[in-house]
Amino acid sequence: MNGSSLSGLRVIDASRVLAGPYCGQMLGDHGADVIKVEPPSGDETRTFGPPVNAGGAAYFQALNRNKRGVVLDLNREDAREVFWRMLDTADVLIENFKASTLASWGIADPAALCERFPRLIHCRITGFGDDGPLGGLPGYDAAVQAACGLMSVNGTADGPPLRLGVPMVDLSTGMQAAIAVLAALAERAKSGRGQLCDVALHDCALSIAHPHLANYLWTGKVPERSGNGHPNIAPYDAFDTATVPVYVAVGNERQFATLCAALGEPALARDPRFLCNVDRIAHRAELRAELERLLADRDGREVSDALMAAGVPVAPILNVAEAIATPHAAHRQMALTRGDYRGPGFPVKLSRTPASLRTLPPLPGEHSDDVLREAGYGSADIARLRDAGALGDPD
Repeated sequence: MNGSSLSGLRVIDASRVLAGPYCGQMLGDHGADVIKVEPPSGDETRTFGPPVNAGGAAYFQALNRNKRGVVLDLNREDAREVFWRMLDTADVLIENFKASTLASWGIADPAALCERFPRLIHCRITGFGDDGPLGGLPGYDAAVQAACGLMSVNGTADGPPLRLGVPMVDLSTGMQAAIAVLAALAERAKSGRGQLCDVALHDCALSIAHPHLANYLWTGKVPERSGNGHPNIAPYDAFDTATVPVYVAVGNERQFATLCAALGEPALARDPRFLCNVDRIAHRAELRAELERLLADRDGREVSDALMAAGVPVAPILNVAEAIATPHAAHRQMALTRGDYRGPGFPVKLSRTPASLRTLPPLPGEHSDDVLREAGYGSADIARLRDAGALGDPD
């Protein structure tokens, strides 16, 4: 697609599960030619359901649109030769292989791939990196949440640590990986050389532990769980109303004064206990009691609309079905539909070169023949590789 910002970029996405595929999909959404390489058993997220249809689980399909699909049994030397030939013309490789897997292929140092392919941007995603005390150990989102303190600050003060309800470590790692790829591509435009992008779930998890990690580094005080409340800002919390609960997110003194006036208690903003954020934090319980009183008899949606219109960030607490059904979500085109495909929309809107849904998530090996022909293999070569099992189990 000539109108896409990354058209002409070729990406080999040999990653599995979430962070790497999410990175590859973001690049594909903006026009890159992304080739997804799967083992004969497939990316395990094809089975992460229900819901599942002929194309695999919704989980898989939400991470793998705008990609072409190839199956290679990289345990076989002939399949690895195909893989290396694909890298000859690739700009980017995304992978999350075990270090031991690479070593079994004769690659002792992942950075060596950039020596073999000098213009290649090699984006390597791991749980903890390849070195250090935890280097090479496996890392999945929830385990890394636990190891990096995210669970310790999630939940109510009197309850147990809780896993975040969305896989924020994997998702943030995928985003960081995409940023790393784009940064390396920008540098390659000046130097002509690729480089290794070392992206670890561990590092990304610590980087998003905000503001808890920053608070601890400044004070030495271990952060505690605060439920829906914010450790540094008040009022920044959930409140019940006569209908749906609402979240009040006041970030400055003007918003607090507007909130109090809109709720019919302008004098509350002049109360010495609540004059500024530091005061409100010190008297959090008293402030909460006042706002609970003012909100208890109101309709949650109506008061949210009124406060938002006045410039105060307040929203009803919706479930996922309610959130995607709002007129604004429809206006922002945040649900994509094509045939049996259903998926989240594009979060980034570029004015001249917008993202687009060009191809649906591939079936296993759907584009193997096309990709191998582009790599220089003839029909007889492809048939030989297929018969030998390099492209998965022969039919």
